[in-house]
Amino acid sequence: MSDQQSYNDYSSFLKIKASGNHHTQLSFSFMREGFTILAFEKRRIREKENRKSAILKAARKLFFEKGFKSVTVESIARKAELSKGAVYLYFKSKEEIYSQILLNDIDKFHKKVAGLFEDGGQASDMLFRLSSTYVDFFLRDRELFRILITFMLHANHSNLPEDLQKHIIRSTNKTIFMEKIFQYGIDRGEFLPSINVRQCRNALWGLLNGIISLYIFVGSESKRDDLIRSTVNASLDIFIKGIRNS
Repeated sequence: MSDQQSYNDYSSFLKIKASGNHHTQLSFSFMREGFTILAFEKRRIREKENRKSAILKAARKLFFEKGFKSVTVESIARKAELSKGAVYLYFKSKEEIYSQILLNDIDKFHKKVAGLFEDGGQASDMLFRLSSTYVDFFLRDRELFRILITFMLHANHSNLPEDLQKHIIRSTNKTIFMEKIFQYGIDRGEFLPSINVRQCRNALWGLLNGIISLYIFVGSESKRDDLIRSTVNASLDIFIKGIRNS
């Protein structure tokens, strides 16, 4: 095995360097350059990701405070303490930034509920667990909830490309996989076989968003979370009784 092949880490080179061997010194010099370039590249990637994260964070704040239409790339750059040109290095438009925020956070929720079926049990219990996770997720991130609801209410007026709109809507529907739970309930005889799973999904989706919208930004801050959870649970209980195969 050659000297070069045996140099498997930086500390090894430091030891060999001390030996004073001429060929080793040359090899060490080349390898040291490699470590320097690698460190520089890692730092460059990290800085790039930090800037991108800063842009998304600043945009989130602005979309929450001002709504989609009032926000500009220039205002996002100012909030992120970057130049307008720097923003365009990472995103082509305000619309792309907006969609990236939605898709990133929808994916986060999807990962949270991905293991819902692993626990098994009744479909009604799954609906309660899903609803609880959904409420908790948005109570912790009220900015995202307002951004998501604004998109859903005004998707046709958001100036997003049609294919991007459809992609976000598909991602949202995939995340809230209520249809699968309703079908599971039908298959095991827990829910009425005559129910329309898509209509049930839309009804429950509307129930959750409606209750959260009703209370999330109004009333006493100290009572708000408990009020949302208790109202969701009571409403969901009534909803399930209506579709239960008794």
